[in-house]
Amino acid sequence: MFKAFDVEYVLFDVETTGLSPIDGDRIIEIAAVRLRRGEIQDRFSSLVNPRRPMAAQGIHNISEEMVKDAPFSEEVLPKMVEFAAGACLVAHNASFDIKFLAYELALKGRKLRVETPVLDTMKMSRSFLPYLASHRMESLAHSLGVTVKTTHRAMADVEILVEVFKRLLSMASDYNIHQLQDMITHFGVEKPNFRIVNMPQPSLF
Repeated sequence: MFKAFDVEYVLFDVETTGLSPIDGDRIIEIAAVRLRRGEIQDRFSSLVNPRRPMAAQGIHNISEEMVKDAPFSEEVLPKMVEFAAGACLVAHNASFDIKFLAYELALKGRKLRVETPVLDTMKMSRSFLPYLASHRMESLAHSLGVTVKTTHRAMADVEILVEVFKRLLSMASDYNIHQLQDMITHFGVEKPNFRIVNMPQPSLF
């Protein structure tokens, strides 16, 4: 029996002002879907006011006008943590998303639980489909027959990720991967441990 199929997963994606939270970049949108036995159980999404200018609008099409009245991360991130409670987190190129999530939580003196696993579907793709020229989400989705309509908005990307993950999960048993611990061993990502002291909070809006 493929026991990993019975696990509750929270697939998530973040859109950000740039590439490095340590250099001051922040989350501007987060979305997540809770998945069990291949069925969506719940959804969570929110824009986030980053309190700083945004340089990546051409990528995610989120303007400063769109986020100026959005809640700050200290309101949004605890809701995300509550939404993900007890589940295994999943993201594509997960080290990027989990880095931002962990950093935003650290700004408020919080962190993800030690026992919360994080899986990377890019690692799964590279293992199961090594012949692909690209393992970027859009390319991977096309190769797996997943329809791609809108990308680079958090919920749209998560909805693509759900279909991609289900297809990758169905391949796991062919590689003698049957339980969640097997998945973590092969495709897990370590959560960064940020320690932030007296970090100033700039105000943009």
